[in-house]
Amino acid sequence: QVQLVESGGGLVQPGGSLRLSCAASGSIFNINTMGWYRQAPGKQRELVATITSGGSTNSADSVKGRFTISRDNAKNTVYLQMNSLKPDDTAVYYCNYRSWGLTYWGQGTQVTVSS
Repeated sequence: QVQLVESGGGLVQPGGSLRLSCAASGSIFNINTMGWYRQAPGKQRELVATITSGGSTNSADSVKGRFTISRDNAKNTVYLQMNSLKPDDTAVYYCNYRSWGLTYWGQGTQVTVSS
């Protein structure tokens, strides 16, 4: 099994920055995709950004130019650098790991953007 532990969430002002981290452990396959999804109150969970073990990325249009996803394969860790944060970015952010048809989720970390 794969365990995912997120960190870095918190409260920031509009225009501020935050960096999320997610460390994977357990039965990690070298070829995989990791990423971030978010869910705001009353809304469905949505994709934020993903990155493969080879470095290919995909991100939502709403965060392009503001958020950057990266990873450290040696540490099995994925990061999300969040800049120019908006109130609409407020949500619980979930780390995701996917490989060979298996999907795992982290417990989620709260990001609140407010004055």
